[in-house]
Amino acid sequence: MSVPDSLISPLAQRLRDLITGSANDPSYWPDASQLSVGLVGLGGGPIRVGDGSPLSAQYAIDEQARRRLVAPARELVGFLLRGERLYESFSVLLVAAGLAGMDTEVRARLAEQYGPIAVAEMDVLLGWDVELRALFAEAVRHRPDYVAPLPSGVPEWLNGLPGYLDFARAALETAEARVAAIHAGEIPYKAEKAFEAGEKATLGRAVRLALLRDEPWLPELLDSLVRGIAVAPTQAKTLPSQALLFEIARAAEEYPTPEVISALRAARRAVRHAAVPKQLDRMFKRIEPALADRLEVAFRLPDGRVRQAVGEHTAVISTDGGVELSWWHGDRKLKGVPAAVRREHPEEVKRLRELAKQAQQRQTTLSRALEAGYTSETAPPYRQLEGHPVTDRLIWEFEVSPGVWRAELGLTLPDVPVRLWHPARASVEEVRAWREVVQDKELRQPFKQAFREVYLLTPAEEETGDHSNRFVDHVVDYRRLRALFKDRGWQSNFMGPWDGGYDNGDARRVLAGGQWRATLDHHLYDYEDGYAETGQVHFDRLTEGSWHRATLTEVPALVFSEAMRDIDLFVAVSSITADPRWADQGPDRLRDYWQTGSFAALPPSAEVRRDALSRLIGRTAIADRCTITDRFLVVRGDIRTYKIHLGSANILMEPNDAYLCIVSARDPHAGLFLPFEEDGRLALILSKAFLLANDTAITDPSITRQLQPDVG
Repeated sequence: MSVPDSLISPLAQRLRDLITGSANDPSYWPDASQLSVGLVGLGGGPIRVGDGSPLSAQYAIDEQARRRLVAPARELVGFLLRGERLYESFSVLLVAAGLAGMDTEVRARLAEQYGPIAVAEMDVLLGWDVELRALFAEAVRHRPDYVAPLPSGVPEWLNGLPGYLDFARAALETAEARVAAIHAGEIPYKAEKAFEAGEKATLGRAVRLALLRDEPWLPELLDSLVRGIAVAPTQAKTLPSQALLFEIARAAEEYPTPEVISALRAARRAVRHAAVPKQLDRMFKRIEPALADRLEVAFRLPDGRVRQAVGEHTAVISTDGGVELSWWHGDRKLKGVPAAVRREHPEEVKRLRELAKQAQQRQTTLSRALEAGYTSETAPPYRQLEGHPVTDRLIWEFEVSPGVWRAELGLTLPDVPVRLWHPARASVEEVRAWREVVQDKELRQPFKQAFREVYLLTPAEEETGDHSNRFVDHVVDYRRLRALFKDRGWQSNFMGPWDGGYDNGDARRVLAGGQWRATLDHHLYDYEDGYAETGQVHFDRLTEGSWHRATLTEVPALVFSEAMRDIDLFVAVSSITADPRWADQGPDRLRDYWQTGSFAALPPSAEVRRDALSRLIGRTAIADRCTITDRFLVVRGDIRTYKIHLGSANILMEPNDAYLCIVSARDPHAGLFLPFEEDGRLALILSKAFLLANDTAITDPSITRQLQPDVG
């Protein structure tokens, strides 16, 4: 909203600027508004902040100062009320009206342009004092990308304000009733006209607050509302409110629950507008992974198992190991979809495949939630998962007596405290024993648990104090790194040499239920487009509502280990050392880095890989040709002997350590159980080992010409 300076007095202009937040400084919110902070010099007593302590006397407005603001506030209100698009001035008017004593006049004028749901919200806000209204104005206004975000969430703030929660439920119930009336023919249907000016944003705030609180009344209400706004009461392809549907989906991105995801998926199936499912599908890719960060609701995810008759056959979706959709005729499992089912029930086949896909996503989300529980300061509600097939493949610890924990496979012991087993809390002998169990039982764990890496604080990191240099100066493929950030729940700026692009990036992940934050510094690589260079790692602790840098010795052991584990994965997968093509391309500086990094000492992730290989190789047909050293799997072929690095999977050939470039290898170890496969490196090493153990059978000329003893 732009107000020409010449049309109002300087003081009214200053008042308008403060209310609209033109100072763009949210650092005081929600303890004090920019209005209070900006009116320095008008006198007054202290504003009380959240803990009851005074913020600063200079930021408060006493009664005398308030009286001085009445005239400019009335001037500003009068000017704004003469405008035609009052909803653009909504928050400014509410604040100025409070200062001017003009609540009645402003409400009457706004009610002429706003829908009844937005008016009901306005009535709640008019019951607040000017300071709360100003804070609300800051919270809901549009914030450009260059403006710092608010330090805490708006729904969390609204949750503590008088009357807002009751309003939120009433608003959503009103919306549901209105949509039902449209479908019943009681209200004439008009595409995209189910809700009036201001109501979409109001309902967005209401649904966010209810999702945040995980209100028990919300699932049934949202299911009805979302289905109703997704499809017209006629055969038209339009929607009663596409805008509200997407607003609810955006709210679900921030505060997902299994139930809102289910409601949105039902809407996606029902909607007739061709573009809406595509947009929802893009949003689902963000919504479902975000559920992993809400442990208290993620464990309500259905397990996805289905058994359903389709004609004379039965479709089964099983989730015991991986997710599988299988088809049966009686007791006989078929190789694929029966021809009769494909011919007579094509839509049902499509639906079941979609259910299997959703079950796979739920498995991934649940696994991520379980992993996140490792760093939680309070025990997540694991008992909610009793009976879920995922629990049978995990190792649990039970507190059988105070301070005494016993590890078991599966949620076997009732009525005692339980937590997920982590190797950092176990002895070397116990870790070794559990790895044997997983290997012998060929147990496909939902995430790497028995073979999980442990990252301990090093003496060098104790010396550096508040940062780690463990992953400094690695050259990585930037787009691959960004994809890994997203996959593991890290937030980062998108770097690039364009308007809005960043030169340096901070990748951040919040752990321990929001109490700790890990940050990986990185920046664009100066010598090659599309690449980045990693920097230091540091940790911040949330104290009194803001982040403060912590020394590494203060960081809880599991928080440190889990964060460093992610970063090790980022570097291992995205580093150019994982790409054999860099052996003979690019500038000298990168080739030197590739040579050094490709055969360096093993990080913890590669040490775990070495342990797994030591158990696997003895079960293979090439066991007598293989030896494992500190860094390499050494494979004896008939032509040469090969050293496969256990970190990069790159290969050196004896006797002169000539480099052997194999871009890919076939998969002759099919059927061999791999206890984990997080980055594909274990399978790649085994594939190369099988190939090279029988090197006389290799026919690919790009490989055979490198094997000649005089090469290199």
